[in-house]
Amino acid sequence: MTRGYSLEKDLRLLLNNPKYSDIEILCEDEKKLHGCRAILAARSEVFDRLLYNGMKESYEKQISFPKINSFAMEILLEYIYTGSIKEESLTKNNIVETFYAADYFQLPDLQDFIMKTFKNIFIENSPELLSKAAEIMPLTEDNTLLNLLIESIATIPLNTIEFGILSIAGLQYLLSYTHEKEKPFATPEYEVFRYSAILAAKQVSNDAWKTLMEKLPASEQMEQIVQVENKFTDHQKVAKELEPLVKYIDFRRIEGQILVDIIEPLEIIPAEIILNVYRYNTKSSNLHLNRIRENHKQPYEYFKPQ
Repeated sequence: MTRGYSLEKDLRLLLNNPKYSDIEILCEDEKKLHGCRAILAARSEVFDRLLYNGMKESYEKQISFPKINSFAMEILLEYIYTGSIKEESLTKNNIVETFYAADYFQLPDLQDFIMKTFKNIFIENSPELLSKAAEIMPLTEDNTLLNLLIESIATIPLNTIEFGILSIAGLQYLLSYTHEKEKPFATPEYEVFRYSAILAAKQVSNDAWKTLMEKLPASEQMEQIVQVENKFTDHQKVAKELEPLVKYIDFRRIEGQILVDIIEPLEIIPAEIILNVYRYNTKSSNLHLNRIRENHKQPYEYFKPQ
């Protein structure tokens, strides 16, 4: 190929090419990629600080990124060298990791391109992608991808999301982001509890999952509330798995009879939480909270025993 006609094509020749590289990049999956210090530093202030800081890193032949896999790093390097990436380079298997890498190396234009691609192609994969994101990204207000993932899932009734696609950590992000906030939300609070409890049970055993599927009917199946007779064998293990989610479920928004006849007998929710809801319902004049958390305006505290 004749050089000199296209800067992008010429720079692409240098991409991951040992002949023109002076630094090895070791990724999370232990795959080594090759880079040119000067190009990396010119395109990313993070690389500049890492490679030209006067410390030992400035003289070493290898730099390691234990939280970035090689798939994401290859896309990142393509963008650094050429200023663009192909849309087809992003898949549902690497888009979250690539966004994380772009954020880490402070490449906002690449982040914007990833966001645009997500909106155009991958938004229907939001539950699965949120589960991946929750593994590697902290939930912060300025993380645009996380916020978009959560906002897209919040408008989907949870009972339409297959169990196992949305992880416990992903569900925790969703519930904490929408808890006591004026955010659009499509799922009644009983269904929030039901989905959370069944998902927690699925982590424990298949038997626990089947048991809660039977004991916790969906709202549309609840023609007549039937009291749960007693707890089940794995209730303590399920309660442990459910712990990260419980504080983000507003039990005041669940019908009192459901609390008494269905939820309390399972013994997977701390008794203090149930008792405090009963106290709230007894003492509060506002007994008709919306069953869905959207448009919750006033923060509250459960009534504590005197």
